[in-house]
Amino acid sequence: MMPSGFWNYFAFAFFVALGAGAWFAVGAIYSSAQAYQLIEALTESGLYLASTGAGASATILALMLTLLGMINRVDAIDFDDGLSVLVKRISKFATLALMLSLLLLLLMVFPIGEYKEIPQKWFGWLFNIMFTMTVLVLASLAMTVTSLYQTIMTVISGFRSVANPEEEVENGG
Repeated sequence: MMPSGFWNYFAFAFFVALGAGAWFAVGAIYSSAQAYQLIEALTESGLYLASTGAGASATILALMLTLLGMINRVDAIDFDDGLSVLVKRISKFATLALMLSLLLLLLMVFPIGEYKEIPQKWFGWLFNIMFTMTVLVLASLAMTVTSLYQTIMTVISGFRSVANPEEEVENGG
């Protein structure tokens, strides 16, 4: 059996590895002299990703509050501490994704075109930072989604045990 949270961290690591591969591929094709063009290309998709990531994360956090309220009102269902651990994990991951999305939004709104007097190597650094932030937002969202899936399965199994108590007895539960 996999340790608790394995798939969450696996999803995070998978997307970080994909991002690292993409970064090496981009670095092999483009030179640091073309970093300005790369930044311009990354900015539009980065803005979209950051704004949707922030919106999704804020929505997930609000829905976790709703889930907690629902669980507290349904007395027939006895959820164990495992569910509260999962809800805390989702909240942590969604908060991480929200903060990273906000930082990425902040990075993307800098007027890059106004800084043509800056040394070329600075554009390379800026691209690397923006690309890394983009990958981290994606990875944190993937981690949140896997944690959501785990929590949904736990909630569904809790409802099933209340709806079919004899099935739980037959299955040895």
